[in-house]
Amino acid sequence: QVQLQESGPGLVKPSQTLSLTCTVSGGSITTGFWSWIRQPPGKGLEWIGYIIYSGSTYYSPSLRSRTSISRDTSKNQFTLQLSSVTPEDTAVYYCAFARVDRYFEDPWGQGTQVTVSS
Repeated sequence: QVQLQESGPGLVKPSQTLSLTCTVSGGSITTGFWSWIRQPPGKGLEWIGYIIYSGSTYYSPSLRSRTSISRDTSKNQFTLQLSSVTPEDTAVYYCAFARVDRYFEDPWGQGTQVTVSS
C-alpha cells in the first residue's frame, strides 16, 4: 500500500513561495499520477496539479501561472511550489496517488496546514 507524508513550513509570508514535499513509501513515483490537493478553511477540496510517471506535469488552470511540481526519483519525493502566495492560499495541503488521472486511492497524506500571514 502506498503511504504519503507531506512536509514543509506551516507559515508563509504573503508574496513568498510556498514549498511542500511529499515523501512516498510503498510505491515508486515513476508509476502513476501524483497529485497535490488543498482545502481552504470552510471550503471544498481543490486539485492543484500532478506529476505523472513520465515526469510530465499538469496544473489546474486557475493556479497554473503560480504552480510548479517537480520530483526527485532518488528520494521518491515530489514537491509543490506555489509562488506569490496570498492569505487566500491558506489551506490544508494534501498529496495523493492515483493509478489513473484523478481517481485517487486511499490513503492520502495526512495533510499539512499552511497559513499565509505576515
